[in-house]
Amino acid sequence: MNPPPLICVSTSVTVDKYPERAYVNAAYLNAIQQAGGVPLPLPPQLEPSARAELLKHVHGVLLTGGGDVDPARFGEPPHPATAEVSPARDSLEIDLTRWALENRVPLLAICRGIQVLNVALGGSLHQDIPSEPGSPLDHSQAGLQGNARSVTAHQVKVQDGSRLAGILGALEVDVNSFHHQAIKRLGRGLKDVAWAPDSIIEGVELGDDARFVLGVQWHPEELVGHDRAARNLFAALVRQARERASL
Repeated sequence: MNPPPLICVSTSVTVDKYPERAYVNAAYLNAIQQAGGVPLPLPPQLEPSARAELLKHVHGVLLTGGGDVDPARFGEPPHPATAEVSPARDSLEIDLTRWALENRVPLLAICRGIQVLNVALGGSLHQDIPSEPGSPLDHSQAGLQGNARSVTAHQVKVQDGSRLAGILGALEVDVNSFHHQAIKRLGRGLKDVAWAPDSIIEGVELGDDARFVLGVQWHPEELVGHDRAARNLFAALVRQARERASL
């Protein structure tokens, strides 16, 4: 029997704090393990040679949530609300995205991850949804206390016939929401396939069906305990990674 596939998981980093830390929410690790994969955190502090050595053994990539992408990456000055920018993390995740695309490594991008995927392919972002483009919908679930990350905030409609719809097993899903940035101009080769009620893009996939590349703006890792559609996303990533591992 083949060993479980290794899924590279990007990490968050502290910004302007001491001591410097690299960290990842346990929910991502738990969701991958529940689906049968082995998570492998990849922090930006690793030397390029160490990173290259690890990537020799990786079968899938998960881009995680976190701080904002540097607007300079898509040619804009920073909005006053832009925060927690880490040039080192941006560089790592954009390079990791391009590596996965070039090597046909399955990739799932979550929240910040969908934004990194879009920027890596030449797209741009709305830097602050409440002010640009403006929306009556609260995408940050502000004010919720306790176990708020597993509470859903709004519905997302998914395009019939899309790869994402097939994986989720639904054309409408209730999602949680913890972001203030979102896709504006789509990157090369990406298709928008899911939307919030205010038309903010909530899901993308690569037009090339031969490569498994999906991005969602919500946090399915926090919903796997009670939501089949969320579990299906991680199961699909691990399944694709297992197929790659068997090559």
